[in-house]
Amino acid sequence: MAVPDAVPNAVPKIRIDQGDLQDQKISSYRSPLGVTHTQTATIEDFTTESGFRFDQLEVSYQTLGTLSPARDNAILICHALSGDAHVAGTNPKTGRPGWWDYHVGPGKGIDTGKFFVICSNALGGCAGTTGPASARLDTGKPYGMSFPAITIRDMVAVQGRLIEQLGISRLFGVTGASMGGMQALAWAAEYPERVRVCVPLATCTSHSAMQIAFNEIGRRAIRSDPHWNQGNYYEGPRPSHGLAVARMVGHVTYLSAFSMTHKFGRKRQEPSVSRVEDAEMFAVESYLQHQGESFVKRFDPNSYLYLTRALDDFDLFDNGEVAEVVGRIRARFLVISFESDWLYPPTQSRELVRLLKRGNVAVTYINLDTPYGHDSFLIENPPFARVLGHYLDHEYRRINS
Repeated sequence: MAVPDAVPNAVPKIRIDQGDLQDQKISSYRSPLGVTHTQTATIEDFTTESGFRFDQLEVSYQTLGTLSPARDNAILICHALSGDAHVAGTNPKTGRPGWWDYHVGPGKGIDTGKFFVICSNALGGCAGTTGPASARLDTGKPYGMSFPAITIRDMVAVQGRLIEQLGISRLFGVTGASMGGMQALAWAAEYPERVRVCVPLATCTSHSAMQIAFNEIGRRAIRSDPHWNQGNYYEGPRPSHGLAVARMVGHVTYLSAFSMTHKFGRKRQEPSVSRVEDAEMFAVESYLQHQGESFVKRFDPNSYLYLTRALDDFDLFDNGEVAEVVGRIRARFLVISFESDWLYPPTQSRELVRLLKRGNVAVTYINLDTPYGHDSFLIENPPFARVLGHYLDHEYRRINS
């Protein structure tokens, strides 16, 4: 199913028609993995690309499945902007399943009966890995805006140190969507001898002006909040309103016109107690407000600033010419995009495929004709799970045959 280099628009499509996948009720879903836990690793003496040296930093991570005696079945999952290390299984703190529980577990797209799964919270995050909200070793107070500028490659370098601590010299595969897809690409380019298979999902080699623009709106909302206080809000009220607005704007880009129309249309509902206006609220307004309000309970505004800046700054080819960077890659690729994803449109995945093929990288490309936008990789999505599972199984058998 590889796309011919000479015919970049000849893209195989798989139509998804299974009813409203977006309406799956997470509250009624039970993870087959049961309750799972994260762990914390300590990384000593780490220096970022910007030159900042951490004497030590902490990394929250989760492992699922069993590492094979040959240590050749490890798959690293890199999360997107708002994700964390708890990729699958029921979270003992929240009682909710992991963010990719639909696709990670026994018999699923990433089968924990076959693969040893690793997922870590990214550097700069706020779910157990050192970030702006973490306490400095020298002062005991949160870094705030004294936290150093970080890059996607810094995140990957920290993951590399974690993998070493786990006793794994080479990953069978690395995968992720959106920000996670950028990390997967960086793994393949920066550590070519340590990755056999790379599966970037709904991502790109660098952000377009539009993608940067949406992130800047979110950052400006946070910085404009009267409680932001130049990032020094940890001992007082948080800039919750600004972060909520940033999440609302971001969440619109994760959906599609079809999914929003199908789910909400112009339906109205009774005014909520927080509604100032007397008019009834549109259902989509209520939904976005809920998304914003729930997000501020679990995410640090400063982390949002740092992570979105790392996203915008990423360029797979800024450390060399395209031919040079692609020429270093040894991994085999499966690239997946979603037809209705207007945040990371299929054109960006096709361009990635074209560049990989020109460098003689083995690549398979699938464009799934799902109507649910960028979030299509998160929802219950059997065609996506089948494509992912079949590819991983085929490549693992090929390597071990």
